[in-house]
Amino acid sequence: MKNQKDLAKLCIHTITTKPWSLEESLAHYAEKGIGGISVWTDAYAKMGPAKAGQLIADSPLEVVSLVRGGFFPAIAASDRQKAIDDNKRLLDEAAALGAPLIVLVVGADPNQSLAESRKQIQGGIEAILPMAQELGVKLGIEPLHPMYADTRSAISTLKQANDMAIAVDSDMLGVVIDVYHLWWDDQLQYEIKRSGENDLLFAYHICDWRVPTEDMLNDRGLMGEGCINIPQISQWVADTGFRGFEEVEIFSTRHWQTDQSVFLEKIINAYQDHA
Repeated sequence: MKNQKDLAKLCIHTITTKPWSLEESLAHYAEKGIGGISVWTDAYAKMGPAKAGQLIADSPLEVVSLVRGGFFPAIAASDRQKAIDDNKRLLDEAAALGAPLIVLVVGADPNQSLAESRKQIQGGIEAILPMAQELGVKLGIEPLHPMYADTRSAISTLKQANDMAIAVDSDMLGVVIDVYHLWWDDQLQYEIKRSGENDLLFAYHICDWRVPTEDMLNDRGLMGEGCINIPQISQWVADTGFRGFEEVEIFSTRHWQTDQSVFLEKIINAYQDHA
């Protein structure tokens, strides 16, 4: 291995080892000395967030975030209100889980302009911020790759996320950097620096872009399997003073079909060698 990165600062999303239950994920991650876990809502759907939170509290892992909220834009006002209500429910769940952050995949409506969707995203975030403040749960806007601008996210660049967080001006709102979505942006270094200067950088996600990519959703690669210069981006993030977790978030049908214990070893090796 090229270096020995501290596994205590490694976080793995439950979606990464999707075939495992939450209990299995906690046991296997802890056995390897991994420090953090980010929990997708499907991981606690049957047991509920309070029981899931107790399981995590009883483990040596730290819950880093709840994934995911958002999806605010819609043509109909009633649908926008439903999204706000859903996100308030998620805030309660995050508090029960013990998660300090909800990652927001903000959404988009293809029946209206991206500019209009962004207005609705900001309005939705502002509507739930008082509850977030009350519960002490932060919100992180995650820009997604432009290929998802139709329905998943009207925010495609870190600049757009930074601009919105600065406009809202709340210490409970920041941004989430995912290299899979942002590696292509020639303004990325500057905007990461800007995130740091404005205390907006709440979370950092890593994986790789396989070449050729066979599926735009479920073919992410292990670090080192693709074309993203992850060490360079990680350095830009570290240069801001960010000392949070490096979170591995991999959607991969290929990897989900393998022995997850072997996959976990590959994650650790890839993290040590390529992150």
